[in-house]
Amino acid sequence: MEKESFLSGYCRSIDESRMVTVVTEGGELLEIDCCFESCIHTPNCTIAQRIRELLEEG
Repeated sequence: MEKESFLSGYCRSIDESRMVTVVTEGGELLEIDCCFESCIHTPNCTIAQRIRELLEEG
């Protein structure tokens, strides 16, 4: 079953706070409205950390 999550936090790429919509299913990323997979800031991004946690939860 798909799970839709709304995460808010600071985005270094755009240098401001934002809301990110994430759709996952069974630990797989289906949709996301940020550059999570290619962003150079992903290792230090608090939003990215929460996305990784969502994926681990399955």
